[in-house]
Amino acid sequence: MAIDKKFVDQLINVSSKAALSSSYLVGKKDKIAADKAAVDSMRSELNKMDIQGRIVIGEGELDDAPMLYIGEKLGSKNGPELDIAVDPLEGTNFAANNLPGALSVIAISEKNNLFNAPETYMDKISTRVKEKNVVDLDYSIKKNISNLSDYLNKKPENLTACLLDRPRHKKIINELTDLGVKLKLITDGDVSGALMVTDDKFNVDIFLGIGGGPEGVLAAAALDAYDCSFQGRFLFKTNEDITRAKKMGIKNLSKKYEINEIVSGDSIFCATGITSGDLVSGIKIEDDFFVSETLVTHKSTGLKEVIKLKQNI
Repeated sequence: MAIDKKFVDQLINVSSKAALSSSYLVGKKDKIAADKAAVDSMRSELNKMDIQGRIVIGEGELDDAPMLYIGEKLGSKNGPELDIAVDPLEGTNFAANNLPGALSVIAISEKNNLFNAPETYMDKISTRVKEKNVVDLDYSIKKNISNLSDYLNKKPENLTACLLDRPRHKKIINELTDLGVKLKLITDGDVSGALMVTDDKFNVDIFLGIGGGPEGVLAAAALDAYDCSFQGRFLFKTNEDITRAKKMGIKNLSKKYEINEIVSGDSIFCATGITSGDLVSGIKIEDDFFVSETLVTHKSTGLKEVIKLKQNI
């Protein structure tokens, strides 16, 4: 079944209001306060919707931040049962330090159609390739780059790989450099990083590396509407992580998940800019109005666009 198109406008309102609330704290060096503002706004707006909503991807467990917690029920309790994934402020450091790329992100699906992911790390890979056996998490960096090079008819030195600039990626970065691949290193924000493969204008051919599991599910919800692939494998470092995963119903801890296993059925995804970045422009306040830009996807209608809105504050 498809999700009613009316929820597209309602979700844009949710993410844009959250982005506005957080925007007042941009550059204030307080990422917790900026996150809390987005969380409180998102919760308030979701509770106005005629849905029976349940958070399956929450935020904050690792950072001890304000949470829209996993299992939280939202909405008027009238209307369809929906799974909700949120990252009210993706790029908390970007917002705190007035850097590009802070987003307010939300996705919904029908009940039980969004993967219930723990707050742990995920090894992930995304490309603008739908065919099987071209790019795969199980392949070496060399094989993935060689296959992608052949598939796109580009020399390796004309490929660009996006990944988080982290010490854990030193080996991958060295391998990519040895292969002549251009790098786009990002300091935070791996939802937007994974979405760089969706359009030629971003000049990114592959996104890879280890980032947040919840961010992986959110990115997959958007990528599912594009002709793109995504694979993820959760990484459990502690016994606590393993126990939590098993409670969520994850039996095979080393399983590689394809996009249709992470997001099944219809979905809507919204990412509103708080500070301007590659995907969308940030919030602009003009007198009693604010202007927002939101990247929106709705799988069943084929909607994939950036929507600019001017609204009353």
